[in-house]
Amino acid sequence: MSATPDPAGTRRIVLLVVAVAALVAAYVAFDLGRFLSLGYFKAHQAAINAYFDAHPLRTAALFALLYIAVTSLSIPGTALLTLAAGAIFGVLAGTLLVSFSSALGATIAFLSSRFFLRAWVRRHFGAHLAAFNRGFERDGAFYLVSLGLIPIFPYFVINLVMGLTPIRVSTFYWASQAGMLLETILVVNAGTQIAQIDSLYGLLSPTLIASLALLGIVPLVVKKILTHEKMPQRWRRTDNNNRP
Repeated sequence: MSATPDPAGTRRIVLLVVAVAALVAAYVAFDLGRFLSLGYFKAHQAAINAYFDAHPLRTAALFALLYIAVTSLSIPGTALLTLAAGAIFGVLAGTLLVSFSSALGATIAFLSSRFFLRAWVRRHFGAHLAAFNRGFERDGAFYLVSLGLIPIFPYFVINLVMGLTPIRVSTFYWASQAGMLLETILVVNAGTQIAQIDSLYGLLSPTLIASLALLGIVPLVVKKILTHEKMPQRWRRTDNNNRP
């Protein structure tokens, strides 16, 4: 017996897709990306800092909403926003804001891919899906943590493609947050010296990339160690079962 279609649910899905498409279209049509540039932020930094001094909680809430929106819609600009967090809020508060906002935005993108954009994601990024599935089956959440540490795939690609894998939402959230944490701290800290930064590309030095790549191996090594530590226990159980 087939399930009865839910017209209200279908309408909500259609409205959500239309709203997201409208936001992306507005971003392109009105060139909203200019507001997410290093030059724009530097030109208005004094005014932004003055607003923060007058309304710290409101500024933090608005920043978090903006970061979540940019991340969930896979719009370029998270690097600039991460720098801005350091310049406005400092290292500790900036890191906390970016860490939770980026993880929430990534999870929204992940859920959008899983429930609304499966065909589109498969069509555009299907070439990566088999590799992601193999990595997740082999290493579980450690694989996602490593992807966050190793700057090979853009984060938006990871968010969308992981939506097509069987990973649980809660696992995706914490693994994404853990994987992005180190880079978040580094970029937020760089943002405290934003006056000396002329280009976002300057942040990605060969030394930084190599360091992140090496750190990306750490979760997989830990996973292997934990696996090997469990093996003797299994052997002992097998030996005990084989005794007369």
